[in-house]
Amino acid sequence: MAQDIRRRKSRIAGSVLAGVLLLGGGGALTACSFVAEEGSNAGSTASAPNSKPSKPAVPKPVAVVTPEADAVEVNPISVPAITVQQGTLESAKLAPVSGGDPVPGELSADGTTWTATGTLAFNTPYALTFSLADANGDTRTETRKFTTVSTANEANAVMYPQSGSVVGTGQPLELSFSEPVLNKQAVEEAITVTSTSGQVGAFYWISDTKVRYRAEEFWAPQSTITVDMKLLGVDFGNGMIGNFNETASFSTHNNRLAVVDNADKMMRVYIDGQLTRTFPVTLGTQDWPSTIGYHVIMDQHESIPFRAESIGLKRGDEHYYEPVTAHNASRISNGGAFIHEALPSAQPVLGVSNVSHGCIGMSPEGAKYIYDNFDAGDVVQVLNTGYGPMYVWDGFGDWNLPWAEWISQPKQ
Repeated sequence: MAQDIRRRKSRIAGSVLAGVLLLGGGGALTACSFVAEEGSNAGSTASAPNSKPSKPAVPKPVAVVTPEADAVEVNPISVPAITVQQGTLESAKLAPVSGGDPVPGELSADGTTWTATGTLAFNTPYALTFSLADANGDTRTETRKFTTVSTANEANAVMYPQSGSVVGTGQPLELSFSEPVLNKQAVEEAITVTSTSGQVGAFYWISDTKVRYRAEEFWAPQSTITVDMKLLGVDFGNGMIGNFNETASFSTHNNRLAVVDNADKMMRVYIDGQLTRTFPVTLGTQDWPSTIGYHVIMDQHESIPFRAESIGLKRGDEHYYEPVTAHNASRISNGGAFIHEALPSAQPVLGVSNVSHGCIGMSPEGAKYIYDNFDAGDVVQVLNTGYGPMYVWDGFGDWNLPWAEWISQPKQ
């Protein structure tokens, strides 16, 4: 009996299993569809994979940047720029590393170049940060740094006469540079001088740090001379870079000329070509002769101390003199020559003999007349002393150099 029962259970189990298998053949699809609608894992496994297509390989963008990375002593007039090959520029920013306003720039319409349009500052580290995009739109960001010319390598200049001055017609333009100028031609080309009189002049270098400019003849009276200096970024040589642009001007007043003739030891004063006054004078002795030629009044002093040491004399020398104070003095040379009121001991010999150390001694009235009526830039011409002309560098002896020699100076 027990054996029959086991056989029946076995048949029932087999029938159930067969039924399940039959259902699996027809009902499995219904079950799968139902599960898929419910979002089961079984439905996902049955569906096809949905991955993105891979991007085509494209070249990486290449950026050519100026200045070069980590460059130093970059000239502030340099134009930082980026040029991109095999891609485009998404953005660019140039700014001081320490902070501050960015330098303006312009991106080209096709997005391949960026160029700075603003001016750089001296002695400043900059960072140029930019983003590049390839043909697939993938981007990357890069930064290049550089530093502009250091303070130690900046060069400037001082102009005389100062802008706005009114001077005599004999006043040359003078520029004194803070650093030696080796590239003289480049500096000259960066400076334009014009005059309302239409006079055209030329430069003459007194030294590597000083240049003068004058016309062939004295400046016309009542004219204005304008000096346009575009020296920013100009290479002076030896790594020195000009640090400014400036336009300045000065004007001339009427024509004033004092002619001193040793032949009769008289000074004749001409105002606008007309003889107005005559004064007796004393000039330099044979040991200390007065230089001939054109002198230009440099500065004036109501009183000024004179010391023999200033002209190379020491106590015990033959021509040594004790310190004295000169009155109504008008300087006409760097070497110590003045027009001034002669000492009381020299007053009796005015118009008769020469007793000075090269100065032009006058009566109190005469010295005061020159002090009151002449200014810096007015001309004093000395004749017939038997000595040579004042040198160009000794005050403003510029007018004693022939024009042909003035304009033919080599610019070395």
